[in-house]
Amino acid sequence: MAADGFQLPFTPEVERETRPVWDKVQRHVTPMEWRAQAPLIAAINRLKAEKDAVILAHNYMTPEIFHGVGDFVGDSLALAKEAARSKARIIVQAGVHFMAETSKVLSPDKTVLIPDLRAGCSLAASITGADVRLIKQRYPGVPVVTYVNTTAEVKAETDICCTSANAVQVVEEAARLFGTDRVILIPDEFLARNVARQTDIRIIAWQGRCEVHERFTAADILEIKAAYPDAEVLAHPECPAEVIEVSDFTGSTAAMNDYVLTRKPKRVVLITECSMADNVAADVRETEFVRPCNLCPHMKRITLENIYETLLTGRHEVTVDPAIAERARLAVQRMVDLPPPATPARYDLVKARHHVDVELI
Repeated sequence: MAADGFQLPFTPEVERETRPVWDKVQRHVTPMEWRAQAPLIAAINRLKAEKDAVILAHNYMTPEIFHGVGDFVGDSLALAKEAARSKARIIVQAGVHFMAETSKVLSPDKTVLIPDLRAGCSLAASITGADVRLIKQRYPGVPVVTYVNTTAEVKAETDICCTSANAVQVVEEAARLFGTDRVILIPDEFLARNVARQTDIRIIAWQGRCEVHERFTAADILEIKAAYPDAEVLAHPECPAEVIEVSDFTGSTAAMNDYVLTRKPKRVVLITECSMADNVAADVRETEFVRPCNLCPHMKRITLENIYETLLTGRHEVTVDPAIAERARLAVQRMVDLPPPATPARYDLVKARHHVDVELI
């Protein structure tokens, strides 16, 4: 439904404008759904041009958003970089609230909008700025690396941010800069455990977890492999260690995407949020995707309807206290300024050491 309560019409002009999108998403959207979605896609793309706006769409957005209206798409690292580079006056974050805050931190002079203020994140909610201050008192002189899935307040207490795509690189860089063999990596416990297996740096971790990835189990993976013995299983590093151990490859959403686009496996399983497989599948028709996925309820709060309303009305604007933003910007910018990792973003368990423990706070 449109903002004023009526359905936008599916006209021949709309059909022509949106045909390239339909060609991509038709395996994931029914014709009946498309008649409602296509007019919104056309209207959103017109509004973007009128208002000098861009939409940053995360890999977990549904296909009609990801392929239909996203100007820049990718993982949180890619979107953070695009937010910093963008010349647009308005940024619409098709993702969750911490991403919108990161965009505002990197682009303080731009208007940053999020279609639904309730689009949160279990990881971001698991830790506060006050928690980080207490951690630093307990471990004086130990650098704090904070996953980008955190609030601006937490980033402001941080030495440098990371994503799942560059966490190993950032941890090692932080240790080098501070001349230490210990690094605090917060808030995702499973990411910290998986990073610890890739480096000689000792990891101090917080007990935060992603509500999507923590629900996967090793039994799930083994059941999939028994049913589809030729399938290649790709897991996100926010998954538990026992899931990583029985998977074939582990990496960020960007690394998963690159793996499938490059290797084009006959059959693949992406152990992450549901929409990721749909979005990659639209670009790799020759690969069959098995989908034992978990939905992120927060990501799914973002819809074509509320993106349209956001552009139409200018709500909901995301703001960050300037004093917090200035300190958070330093941590995020340090991450953005790092050169790309020397090797693809992945967690290679052939080389990884097993049963490496971390110190939990």
